Amino acid sequence: MRGIDKWFGAVHANRDVSLVVRAGTIHGIVGENGAGKSTLMGILYGYYRPDRGEILVRGRPAVFRSAQDALAAGIGMVHQHFMLVEPFTVLENVVLGVEGGFRLGGGLARARAELERLGREYHLEVDPDARVADLGVGQRQRVEILKALYRGADLLILDEPTAVLTPPEADHLFEILRALRRQGKTVLLITHKLREIREVTDVVTVMRQGRVVATLPTAETTAERLAELMVGRSVALRVDKTPSRPGEPVLEVEDLVVEDGWGVRRVKGVSFAVRRGEIVGVAGVAGNGQSELLEALAGIRPVTSGQIHWKARELTDAAPRSPRRWRQLGLSHVPEDRHRMGLVIPFAGRESAILGYHGDATYNGPIRLHRGAVAASWDRQVAEFDIRPGDGLLPTSAFSGGNQQKIVLARELDRNPDLLLIGQPTRGVDIGAIEFIHRRLVALRDAGKALLVVSVELDEILALADRILVMHDGRIVGDVPRASASERELGLMMAGVSEPS
Repeated sequence: MRGIDKWFGAVHANRDVSLVVRAGTIHGIVGENGAGKSTLMGILYGYYRPDRGEILVRGRPAVFRSAQDALAAGIGMVHQHFMLVEPFTVLENVVLGVEGGFRLGGGLARARAELERLGREYHLEVDPDARVADLGVGQRQRVEILKALYRGADLLILDEPTAVLTPPEADHLFEILRALRRQGKTVLLITHKLREIREVTDVVTVMRQGRVVATLPTAETTAERLAELMVGRSVALRVDKTPSRPGEPVLEVEDLVVEDGWGVRRVKGVSFAVRRGEIVGVAGVAGNGQSELLEALAGIRPVTSGQIHWKARELTDAAPRSPRRWRQLGLSHVPEDRHRMGLVIPFAGRESAILGYHGDATYNGPIRLHRGAVAASWDRQVAEFDIRPGDGLLPTSAFSGGNQQKIVLARELDRNPDLLLIGQPTRGVDIGAIEFIHRRLVALRDAGKALLVVSVELDEILALADRILVMHDGRIVGDVPRASASERELGLMMAGVSEPS
């Protein structure tokens, strides 16, 4: 890519960007949210046309007017938010759009044989007859990679591929990427996680404010150097905090049982407390009841049995446990999936920034919203949380994933809650924003607030938490003070192998 420029209105997303990707390498691209990484990849994959510049594939100029043009040139892309039809099977998703003729039978038979070959060759085994709706996140990602390979991709773009994966799933993905490299494929890996860049890439390009600021052999750089190049200043890669001084309990849970929509028990007799002035982390492999626990505590999911006490007051009956009632009592909730539960993507950014509080008299008049109050609230949050771009009239979908997360955090922290429930606080967030979010959470703790943090990132739990609850199969199998916690001990408990002595 040579001299690429791209504007979206007044936003200069890519500024004279040049990028060389060599065949048979894993090439990482890192940068803050809004640095222009996804826009650049969108140009390479035919979603956008550059305002200036050119693309060369194998030394020859190429013009991509659509994703089909990019695929025809051997370029495939796996998006952060998967592009799959959930009721369809794996096989049907893979052949969708390239069925191979009017009659489906022959095309499906050929596709099945090719899927089996690709699965063996690249360690991407997945049942071709399984419904995508029944697959876990890691397997869905395999399907996306298989789709691209089936279409003949030689260069594979992966946008934040581990943002929704557990650590074991991420490790398996890296093995897949190494297998692709061994077979002569080329990988462009967009990620915020510097550990992944160091572990799996050959070359890394750093972008900042729409420009390429460095391209380096990965072996010749460090995490600290990459972080400084990304942000333009030195970045603390660990959380500095003083020992906690817990006060009285804000939230107490006794023998809580929660079922999913199919009547299956996901939380099985859980008991714990969260006190003022402490951060309680919940660690566990995804799917072990953490999501259902968080939703039950937020008033979103009904409780089957057990008790929830808020400042020594029981709140187990359904009426006072509605999300609106919880907000009025001083609880805020940052959901794990910001797209499904935290934002309305087509809404303007400043409208998403008041969701859940839009009925308040501050914003809601007898007939219509008080636009001035909504705009003033947005401007304050933009300044305090460094949300980019600052144009609140842009649709929420126009903001990068990290800035969408900042919108949700700004909204929920704006009310100075006594208790913050937060799921995956830095999912898909860049290194500078991670530092900012962690500092804000520690500042809340130091101000006497109570925090319950659910994260599949064990490093994040170890960095933030004062006390760690480990969940396995819907139960709390460990309640460990951070000072005595080790990664090995927690990992064993997460796997259901060991409990603390």
